[in-house]
Amino acid sequence: MGESLASVTFERASKIYPDGTRAVSNLQLDIPDGQFMVLVGPSGCGKTTALRMLAGLETVSEGVIRIGERVVNHVPSRDRDIAMVFQSYALYPHLSVYENIAFGLRVKKVPKHEIEQRVQNAARILDLEPFLKRKPRALSGGQRQRVAMGRAIVREPQAFLMDEPLSNLDAKLRVQMRAEIAGLQHDLGVTTIYVTHDQVEAMTMGDRVAVMRKGELQQVDDPQVLYERPVNLFVGGFIGSPAMNMIEARLEARNGGYAVVAGSSTLGLDAETVKAHPGLAGYTGRDVILGIRPEHLQDADLAPDTPADRRIRGTVALREALGSEIMVHFDIDARPAATEDVKELARDTDAVKVRQAAKESAHTTMIGRFGARSRVREGEAAEVAVDTRSLHFFDPDTGLGIYDGQPAAMKGASA
Repeated sequence: MGESLASVTFERASKIYPDGTRAVSNLQLDIPDGQFMVLVGPSGCGKTTALRMLAGLETVSEGVIRIGERVVNHVPSRDRDIAMVFQSYALYPHLSVYENIAFGLRVKKVPKHEIEQRVQNAARILDLEPFLKRKPRALSGGQRQRVAMGRAIVREPQAFLMDEPLSNLDAKLRVQMRAEIAGLQHDLGVTTIYVTHDQVEAMTMGDRVAVMRKGELQQVDDPQVLYERPVNLFVGGFIGSPAMNMIEARLEARNGGYAVVAGSSTLGLDAETVKAHPGLAGYTGRDVILGIRPEHLQDADLAPDTPADRRIRGTVALREALGSEIMVHFDIDARPAATEDVKELARDTDAVKVRQAAKESAHTTMIGRFGARSRVREGEAAEVAVDTRSLHFFDPDTGLGIYDGQPAAMKGASA
């Protein structure tokens, strides 16, 4: 690769269509040299529009986009020194793999010997050397995606832009290609902006992940911070698979500490939890939304030392044995969180949850990741141990995470 790497900056960039629709609104995002940044969010959240603005395929209505020090708002797409990889591969069926990879270089009139060197180098990196004379129709989906990657690599651009490049592949190949693309980007060190609606893809590939909703950036941070300290209900519910369980609860002072009451269940909070969420002090006697990730719920029979005030009781509705673990859906007598954020998440991920939230039922179906040795049975009562050190708390009115006493702010929008 050459030394042409560059940072990418969106400075309050917006895309407003003639009918007034704000597809992207005041996007403020700094992507340093060599970083792998993933834009993630549900369909229609503006992530692809933001990428197309950067590529020059959409005009910028407000604000500024820079590649390196250069403002590119009015620079034609072909002159932006970026390379795009699409989900459709966009290969020329009548050209060989070699010719497909070389095509952009030939258009730019790169010398023949340099084209040969760059194509052979890309083919070696991508394990395409045996296929250079083949036509795309003779390749598998994964091999075609590698050819599309090769065409981008030989350009030696300042940035790679990838728009859901793996969505046409089957599940097993997607996992393999995720690892390959992440490894390739690490080796090449080229600034990469990668768009996906798949949060697992985002979490496993990105150095940093930007979560978008309705054209607005919600939070940008490294994947672990998004998981552990989501800025709001939307991020908390979007990041994590299966999704975070969210229920209505009330925070009460108990025995010199705190407890959360949800239906007939009362969970005592560890000193560690209270210390991590000092803002809870302002919610004593008030309603909160309690978030519990499935991986922090366990069959109490497999965690016999769990105190009584760290357990909830439910009735098993569904048991999905996955070999290494069991996904257990169980009903508890607490209200599901039914804010607009939660309903939007449910619409994007699970129609059943939408119906449940819409009813505002006094029962919630929760999901727990139980150990493979769990013997719970459908239709039977189960006692569930809760890791209360990993609970999440949100303000029911604003949807913001309750952490340090101040309203949660969008973190990490600048590098």
